[in-house]
Amino acid sequence: MSGGLEARRTLVRAAHVVDADGSRADGWVLVVGDTIHAVGSGSEAPAADEVVDLGDAVLTPGFVDLHGHGGAGAAYEDDSFADALAMHRSHGTTRSVLSLVANPVSSLAASLARVRAVMDDDPLVLGAHLEGPFLSPHNKGAHNESFLLSPTAADVDALLAAGSGVLRQITIAPELPGALDAIRRFVAAGVTVGVGHTVCTYDQARAAFDAGATLLTHAFNAMPGIHHRAPGPISAAVADDRVTLELILDGVHVHPVVADTLFRAAPGRVALVTDAMGAAGSADGSYTLGSLAVTVAGGIAHVAGTDTIAGSTLTQDAALRNAVALAGRSLPEAVAALTSVPAGALGFGDRLGRLAPGFAADLVALSPALEVQRVWGAGRALR
Repeated sequence: MSGGLEARRTLVRAAHVVDADGSRADGWVLVVGDTIHAVGSGSEAPAADEVVDLGDAVLTPGFVDLHGHGGAGAAYEDDSFADALAMHRSHGTTRSVLSLVANPVSSLAASLARVRAVMDDDPLVLGAHLEGPFLSPHNKGAHNESFLLSPTAADVDALLAAGSGVLRQITIAPELPGALDAIRRFVAAGVTVGVGHTVCTYDQARAAFDAGATLLTHAFNAMPGIHHRAPGPISAAVADDRVTLELILDGVHVHPVVADTLFRAAPGRVALVTDAMGAAGSADGSYTLGSLAVTVAGGIAHVAGTDTIAGSTLTQDAALRNAVALAGRSLPEAVAALTSVPAGALGFGDRLGRLAPGFAADLVALSPALEVQRVWGAGRALR
């Protein structure tokens, strides 16, 4: 499957074709170049230059990761992170937002320039996510407190200028001075804003959503929990149909029962993310996340010498299996949380995340046990 002037026609068959709309037995997808042209089931299918028969496989859209910091020993702040992208793509992530931890504004500008250079040649990179610097020092997680700031007009200007054409989303703690004005400015510039790394109240979160924020950054983590007299940002996000809730479903960040509760409370609005750091796809050991030392043991990452979780070692295919096996989701619902839901959160719901005519030819072939077998991004074989 490849794009190009010849617009090669490839028919992909699988025992099950699954996306947010449900599951289709004995299904097929016709790809023309880098785009899905038709979808159906049964023996009757359009003519094609090539037929790929996946046998008993489950065929889904490519996974979209809104929030990941690296993998294969590399971070997205590094000079080169091709290995990280390749590792996640081999696990089914065909479109990525590259997350950057809190750093001085000048360093973030340099990182954004590197991401832009990659995007110039790689359409599968959707842009960058600034997880900082506008975070609460009281819920900083694995971010260097020295680099945390309250948003000023000058810093917002600088990041918007540096991020032109590359800044896709940003996380902001809404209780910080100047935060609501910053949210409005980022949203007006086309940047998706998430609420996170915060100690905000329910009312402060609601004000952020009314100002245009439409994401909750890794729900439950680095924010107040739900209390019956202080519902907090999670309840504010659940109550607001405009908001998509990120969830790290690795069995460590959030208990599976809580994950199930969130899926039930906000159907169609939970986006599974990896929040993966450089240790994803690599062995236990010592790593860095931004400027902080991280120790990984048993696949769990902590800021060295603390019990603070420092991202994850998760891949999206493992999140899919966990959604089904641990959180009790149906396969179409789990697939949606990795595809159409995150795509929609970024405004790409009309061209990414579904197996339908006119959508990008991003495909993942899974075994019946939901292990990745083959991956295509924009019609090109990635695995």
